[in-house]
Amino acid sequence: MHYPGKNGGGPRGARHPRGWGRTWRFLLLAAALAVPAIPVAADGVPRPYAPAAPGVRVIYTGATLIDGRGGPAQAGMAIITDGERIVEVLPAANLDPARRAGAAIIDIDGAFVIPGLIDSHQHMATPPNRPRAEAQMRRDLFGGITAVRDMADDLRAVNEYARAARMGEIPGPDILAGAIFAGPDFFDDPRTAAAAEGVKPGSAPWMRAVDDDTDLAEAVTLARGTSAVAVKLYDNLRPQDVKRITAEAHRQGMMVWAHGMVFPTPPDAVVAAGVNSISHTCYLAYQISDPRPTTYKDRRPVEAAKLIGGDNPEMAKLFGEMATKGILLDATLWVYREYDRRLAANPDMKPRPHCSLDVAAALTAQALRAGVTVVAGTDGVPPAAHPWPALHDELELLHDRAGMSTAAVIRAATLDGARAMGQEAEMGSVEPGKLANFVVLDKDPLADLSNLRTLRFTVKRGARLDRTDYRPITAEEMP
Repeated sequence: MHYPGKNGGGPRGARHPRGWGRTWRFLLLAAALAVPAIPVAADGVPRPYAPAAPGVRVIYTGATLIDGRGGPAQAGMAIITDGERIVEVLPAANLDPARRAGAAIIDIDGAFVIPGLIDSHQHMATPPNRPRAEAQMRRDLFGGITAVRDMADDLRAVNEYARAARMGEIPGPDILAGAIFAGPDFFDDPRTAAAAEGVKPGSAPWMRAVDDDTDLAEAVTLARGTSAVAVKLYDNLRPQDVKRITAEAHRQGMMVWAHGMVFPTPPDAVVAAGVNSISHTCYLAYQISDPRPTTYKDRRPVEAAKLIGGDNPEMAKLFGEMATKGILLDATLWVYREYDRRLAANPDMKPRPHCSLDVAAALTAQALRAGVTVVAGTDGVPPAAHPWPALHDELELLHDRAGMSTAAVIRAATLDGARAMGQEAEMGSVEPGKLANFVVLDKDPLADLSNLRTLRFTVKRGARLDRTDYRPITAEEMP
């Protein structure tokens, strides 16, 4: 059941790339004619997942609230929404006739509410594949994910996916994306050609080669023009490049997302540059490698023996600097578990994975002990048959293998995930003034994170999506 969502939406975004627009609009219009109950905007496009309209007031009452800020659960609470916003959070016992007047009352007594989940590391369009992306987005949203951080792709396609989800034409989370900056040598990677089709790799504003002659002010301005909220630093950048790009991006109000090592720039220089977040715990392990790899293409195994069995002093210094500067760590333990599984299935795998889950988990735990804030990103997509997003597994790995408490894990995937995208004023916690993004569960996730799979419904921008309405991914959508 979809509830409520009449003709909502926000500003229009990019045009439909590669001629998708007319076909997609025709199909949606045909569906609208067949099912008159689906909201249709003035332009004739059906928007069954549109944000709730202003003036549509709903009271969700009786649940135990875990608001995402790390405090204790609050029993018997009520959440009042108006359109796509939360307007009040209070004990259900304090609901008076004036508050109830004109509102739809949704009794969720006995349920548990958490903020909408945020996956801090996804890739939606390398290369662009609209059916696959829509399937991924549908599973995310019906799995409780209301926002994702896209870590650099073909932003022409990503912007269209984001627009369609934001307008409610398709079910999907909000998407905040970054534009990738790297040295010229990186752009012979075939993925860059896939994500810049029709444009020379390295010359696209969302995928930019940087050298000594690059006008960084112009490059960052053009990246902003793609709707990117951040610059992602990837490979083949020297320490002075990382420092200059970071300073210019910050000057123009953009965030900077980086890998732990931006080959050949070592982790301590990435941290010293003051980036906002670092992805992939194991790339930080190259801080103690001797010799260090000089290029992304040479991701040799990290020195595992120095990293398991106790806190490594050099890594302790690095993590201390990250904590002092407030640099977030996007651990991506899911990736390292997948490396382990592939190696187990193929012991002769070449090249060998550069890191294992054991090492990644031990390093992440050390970072946590040093005071580093960890956010929950996956950098992967489960097979079509899997009913839940990879983020659910990432959260369990952070708890089971890195030692985070269940409350800390939920915060990593909510308020701290919002911080990673610069969106903490809009989402990440259940508070008045923020978007009405939250998840209703039958069982307590603080008792067991597997209870996230007892999801009853997701509310995104005030629109309700029942788990029972989830349409599983087909093999055609995601081969």
